[in-house]
Amino acid sequence: MCLTAVVAVACANPPEGESAVTIERLVTLSDGDHLASTYADGILAPASAGHRDLLSTVSVHDGAVTTAQVEVSNSVTAAPEVLALSPDGTTAFVTERLRPRNPGETTAQQLAAGDRLFAVDLSNWQDPAIGDVTTIAPSPEALAVHPDGSHVAVVSNTAQASLLQLVRWTPDGFGAVEEFDLADLGIHPGTDGEADNARGGVTATNVHWHPSGRALAVNIDSQNRVAFFTVDTTIAGRPGVRPWGEPVSTGVDPFVGRFTPDGRHYLTSDWGRDLTATDLDKRLPGDRSTLSVIRMGEPGTDQPQKIGTAQSDKSAEGLAISPDGRWVATVNMRGTAVPAGSPLHDDHATVSLLRLDGDTGALSKVGDYRLDGVLPEGGAFDSTGRYFIATVFEGGPGGRGSGLQVYRVGSDDDPGLTAVQHVPLPHGVHHVVAG
Repeated sequence: MCLTAVVAVACANPPEGESAVTIERLVTLSDGDHLASTYADGILAPASAGHRDLLSTVSVHDGAVTTAQVEVSNSVTAAPEVLALSPDGTTAFVTERLRPRNPGETTAQQLAAGDRLFAVDLSNWQDPAIGDVTTIAPSPEALAVHPDGSHVAVVSNTAQASLLQLVRWTPDGFGAVEEFDLADLGIHPGTDGEADNARGGVTATNVHWHPSGRALAVNIDSQNRVAFFTVDTTIAGRPGVRPWGEPVSTGVDPFVGRFTPDGRHYLTSDWGRDLTATDLDKRLPGDRSTLSVIRMGEPGTDQPQKIGTAQSDKSAEGLAISPDGRWVATVNMRGTAVPAGSPLHDDHATVSLLRLDGDTGALSKVGDYRLDGVLPEGGAFDSTGRYFIATVFEGGPGGRGSGLQVYRVGSDDDPGLTAVQHVPLPHGVHHVVAG
């Protein structure tokens, strides 16, 4: 491997009978403050480790890997939904749920809430640079870019409210930030004492644009449902946002979600945590996570309806749909972040692959595929759909370190995932998108 200040090249020999991997453009985020063990003990990585919050650009050509990095504040404590690309791939948008540590801070509780949205210029792929920064509401959890690139949607959970924010974007940089309180859009506290909790018990963890650009979805994780809204960004001034029917119930803990490429369905990955528990062992589920399938219609007209469910594997967090809409994958951390003495501990994670029927919305499980590493969260199909890429936050004992695990996606006749290459990257990789 040869290494310079910002560019590294690594080579890998493909498995026998396989051609070498080629993936033109990937972008990843790494959290330099947290360790996988921080979820259990609250202790941050030692400052002497030299880890940094980074955005990396990654290209793989015939197995040779080229990367470049720029420092951008980000946090693994958010959903793996805090990174997205502009439609033309020249800008990466990143938001920070937590600020980086200050000198002397050693615990996660000391980290301040984040409140920034970054635009990273990727026009020079081997020299990414921060192009613009704007201030948004504290504690952002997820973002998504409008299909025409004109707005970035962000959800934040402040002490007082869960907010949808629409941030104008032009080639000149960020414009107005328009806030919409979800309570004003019909998302109210439920029962069982939720009104006594922060924000009335409302926590939004995901936002995703409908492919038409005329609607979006917001996952209300704390209430096990998804709210849909029509959005008019064509009017002058403040965009028009209106509820699209009633919120739709899902499985427990719908942490993340995705529209299918044709917009006919919306899928959620229902992690299944006990959000009232404070101990990691009690918070994480012992059973497999699930997916919910919601049938959509014409934005603003037909009431969305849940039509099906399927199982993934334990502690599924990241969710991805292939560009052609045929395949669905979840990244399942299982018990890899739980201390070895716990009955919930697992020595490896998995990726679940499912087949999606675009007409009926039926999901059928293909299988669970081993993923070596600790606390994997995000995942993505590459732009061709030939590969699925899973993040690895830390390597396991004696194993390979942080980075990306690349799988080759099988065919209709021979479906499945085959691990073909590990891409080493700086500590704490938790999010990946394909350009």
